[in-house]
Amino acid sequence: MPRATQVIFNFKELAEILVEKEDIHEGHWGIFVKFGIGAINAPHQSGAFVPTALVPILELGIQRFDQPNDLSVDASVVNAAKNKAGKRTKKKK
Repeated sequence: MPRATQVIFNFKELAEILVEKEDIHEGHWGIFVKFGIGAINAPHQSGAFVPTALVPILELGIQRFDQPNDLSVDASVVNAAKNKAGKRTKKKK
């Protein structure tokens, strides 16, 4: 079987992974991205230089949201707190 060269996650999957990594147990958390912006004169395929925007990703993380949305996960569901016996607590319905 060939080795994977890419592993792709959607935004909610990334939020879940980071919530678990940071051991967060409450609130709605979702992905945020901080972009930078820059510009240079870069060569075009025609050979002429053209003004070009550069948009690097400066930071990638999670932030807390007041309400659930398409980017967020509920930390109490995806990373339920453990009780003293080491068992995950069940969320009340």
